[in-house]
Amino acid sequence: QVQLAESGGGLVQPGGSLRLSCLASGGIFSIELMTWHRQAPGKQRELVAIITSGGSTNYADSVKGRFTISRDNAKNTAYLQMNSLKPEDTAVYYCNAVITTRSLGRNAYWGQGTQVTVSS
Repeated sequence: QVQLAESGGGLVQPGGSLRLSCLASGGIFSIELMTWHRQAPGKQRELVAIITSGGSTNYADSVKGRFTISRDNAKNTAYLQMNSLKPEDTAVYYCNAVITTRSLGRNAYWGQGTQVTVSS
């Protein structure tokens, strides 16, 4: 059974940094796109950052220059380094990955989310 587990969220002051991790596990054959999304209270979930299996990246305009997505394919893990955090970055952050397993084929999976709160 494939699982995505996010970690690294917490409370940070404006201007601070956090590093989120997303570990995929469970009979994985390959992982294609890995993405980070976020959902603030009362708002729709939005795409924050994308990284392909080859390492190409793209970002939402609101986080460009402040957030960096990366991945370690050997560890089936994606990261989101968040610097210069702002109160408007407060949200639950979710990881999504397109994963192929021998038993289930190719599917997209979501993690359970990790809370990031930016406040003084």
